[in-house]
Amino acid sequence: MMTNAQLDLDFVRSQFPGLDRGWTFFDNAGGSQILKGALERINTFLIEKNVQIGGSYAVSQDAAKALHEARMAAMYLVNAHRPEEIVFGNSTTALLQNLARAMASQLAPGDEIVVTVSDHESNIGPWDRLQAAGVILKIWPLNVQTLALDIADLEPLLSERTKMVCITHASNILGSINPIRKIADFVHARGIKLCVDAVAYAPHRAIDVQAFDADYYVFSLYKTFGPHYAVMYGRYDLLLQLDTLYHYFYGKDKVPGKLEPGNPNYELAYSTCGIVDYLCELGSRLGKTGGTREKIEGAFEAITQQEDALTERLLSYLRSRNDCRIIGQPFNRDSQRVATISFRFDGRDAAEICKAIDEEKIAVRFGDFHSRRLAEYLAITDRGGVLRVSMVHYNTLEEVDRLTAALDRILSAGDGTDTELHRAG
Repeated sequence: MMTNAQLDLDFVRSQFPGLDRGWTFFDNAGGSQILKGALERINTFLIEKNVQIGGSYAVSQDAAKALHEARMAAMYLVNAHRPEEIVFGNSTTALLQNLARAMASQLAPGDEIVVTVSDHESNIGPWDRLQAAGVILKIWPLNVQTLALDIADLEPLLSERTKMVCITHASNILGSINPIRKIADFVHARGIKLCVDAVAYAPHRAIDVQAFDADYYVFSLYKTFGPHYAVMYGRYDLLLQLDTLYHYFYGKDKVPGKLEPGNPNYELAYSTCGIVDYLCELGSRLGKTGGTREKIEGAFEAITQQEDALTERLLSYLRSRNDCRIIGQPFNRDSQRVATISFRFDGRDAAEICKAIDEEKIAVRFGDFHSRRLAEYLAITDRGGVLRVSMVHYNTLEEVDRLTAALDRILSAGDGTDTELHRAG
């Protein structure tokens, strides 16, 4: 149940040292600021435990303990059953590519995988490449009227050869949250697995893989207040079935090590402890008692409340303009959209507007954000694509007001001259 407890924003912002540099960061879906506690964990490992695990000597044993602590922290963060269900990797893209490779022996020509047109390419490309081995790729379309994925459109795509449905938990353009448990129940009833890209969801809501009943669930730590690293949850029995990606003597039962070739990056994995420490501290400050999970859930209740206020502030401004098209739902009903908001202004180039906002020391982004199939599907690739403002809980209403005032000045100045800019993903 949502509470009325509010975040102490002075405390929150004090935990992110990058916020002291004079910039307003509204490109958090591209990468959030890192927590002081995550940095401290990285430094602690590199100074005190920076050796290979597996040795008999004390420092190596300490390094192994740190890696176990990291898996335990991630286990609590996603509410997995056991730490062995946590796989670390360089990025969500890399983890999903590894997952596709590790499923090779389970797939035969004619088997089918369903992806959505609204996903980031990370959860489309790895499955698309399997077509070279005879796997059939099917596309779950988006309802262009509701901008939602309808199960009625999924059902005719499924057959007895369908092995997996791959979906995003929240769109990094539309901001909408998909009903993962409803979809999981639907596909599991047909003997099909579910793979969820949660990159655009993880910074905004508490993850509960048991409640979601996802088979694989992947997100990036660098968009969830940590360093450039990522986490994949997989059901233990399913991880056992995957092919090894490591040396030949890493048998199928060596979970999760067989899926982390070269071993995980120990110090970056260890930073996960700092993220969980922070969320627990937030939960405690909000009066939450009990264990780690209870405090994490309490923290995200308040995070959601803060982000809902930010979302409404910006959406209200955008709705008030008759020259603006919001790409996604224009209202945040029942917290069913995250604070990632994409929009276009009539006849204006998104790149030019973005460049002008840069001068205000406000970081936003333009383009298709590596969800190019969705941008093409919605015909929003011209004029620099869309502007995207992606907020997290450390952002403030005052920062939103700074942005909207800047937009008013820029838009009232009239059209600028088109400039070719790099359209980052």
